[in-house]
Amino acid sequence: MSQADAVAAFAETRFDDTVAELARYLTFPAISCDPAHQGDVRRLADAIAKDLKDLGFTNVRVLHLDGALPSVSAEWLTAGPSAPTILVYGHLDLQPVKGEPWETDPHTAVIKGDRLYARGAADDMGGWVSHLAALRAWLAVAGGPPCNIKLFIEGEEEIGSPNLERYMDTFPDVFEADVMVLTDCENPAIDIPGLTVSLRGLVEYELACEAIASDIHSGLWGNIVPDVSVALVTHLARLFDADGRFAFLRVEVPEAWRQAARDIPLTPEVIRAGAHLLPDVEPLPECGHHHTEWIWRQPACTIVSTTLPTPDRQKNALRARASAVLSVRIAPGQTRHDIRACLEPLLLDRPTGGVRITLTERPGGAEAWLYTPQGPAFAAADRAYVKAWGRPLVQVGVGGSIPFVAMFGRRFSKLPLILNGVMDPETSAHGPNESLHLGIFRKAIAANVHLYDELARCDGLR
Repeated sequence: MSQADAVAAFAETRFDDTVAELARYLTFPAISCDPAHQGDVRRLADAIAKDLKDLGFTNVRVLHLDGALPSVSAEWLTAGPSAPTILVYGHLDLQPVKGEPWETDPHTAVIKGDRLYARGAADDMGGWVSHLAALRAWLAVAGGPPCNIKLFIEGEEEIGSPNLERYMDTFPDVFEADVMVLTDCENPAIDIPGLTVSLRGLVEYELACEAIASDIHSGLWGNIVPDVSVALVTHLARLFDADGRFAFLRVEVPEAWRQAARDIPLTPEVIRAGAHLLPDVEPLPECGHHHTEWIWRQPACTIVSTTLPTPDRQKNALRARASAVLSVRIAPGQTRHDIRACLEPLLLDRPTGGVRITLTERPGGAEAWLYTPQGPAFAAADRAYVKAWGRPLVQVGVGGSIPFVAMFGRRFSKLPLILNGVMDPETSAHGPNESLHLGIFRKAIAANVHLYDELARCDGLR
């Protein structure tokens, strides 16, 4: 038995303890978007820092910046200057739960079958705790991992990492590394490990329609005065095809990628379970493109809000103004400028009923990201996953937008970026009844154990 095998075996004996440790962290309602819970973000950061100090990490810090929620950093650098340094990124903050139909207390970990349910169980407490478990095992069996480790656990990922670049500028030593392992991504199935290599970007717009100075009686003026509500829905309809997909800016993807994507088991059954489709509702037709291409490599548009009157505000009136917020997912290889250049003529030309149309870009958003994994670090990662999962990593995309990934990719483009995680299609991240598959969690810990070993023995990283 190799030393790494012995470490993985020790981690396996502690698996129940690791689940209990994860459950303790999940009791903190560290919801970063809610001012009422920002104190919980700080308390969780303090608790993590204390645990890392007790474990023997050095230079453990709760990092603070004015106007920002805290992050945690720590180091284990005893492998020496000839060994590579691995930065492990995770985040401690959570999505909100208010108003969601949870079947259990979202801040109390509950095991049902082979899944652990709680907000943050997989996104992303389970992600970085899987590394903590691997490191704890290396410390217990061998006195420490064979490579140098830096941890950075962010407190603002779920609000778009608005201060991450400031942290990078203010604490550059935290991010000095030879390889970066960013653990906040998904596996395409519980028995297929994923290496994320693409993300869609995100940009939001407000589309507004105006025609009159104030609401007026619809019976007196209807049919001769423009109806801004009709104009709004008419203009929105211009953007979508008969299936309800965004109809424009579709990109060509390499045929080799398309063929490989068909091996991803994103079947109608997986979509039905993961997306919680109603029994009589089917996934959208593929129309010659695999489902993975539609969610990973093509743009999409969602109407996330409107000012159309709700039942409690109904009245027989023509409204003065109607607007909608559009959330557009930018395909890898596209920019927000491409989206704007497409939307303006579609939405501003030939206004319905002559109404005044404006299209305003909202602040925030995220860049798209497309990555080609190459070099010895990725071969090492494949070897590690073969030992833990029985198969190498499969290159996958993420249909969502993760601002920190694009930021790491831009700032550290010359370093290997290994994007892994513990999510799967049934995780329900950001939704009610979020869960972590315990089999994935177990294999992720073992993969991390072997990943440190393989990277330490890998030529060409220093």
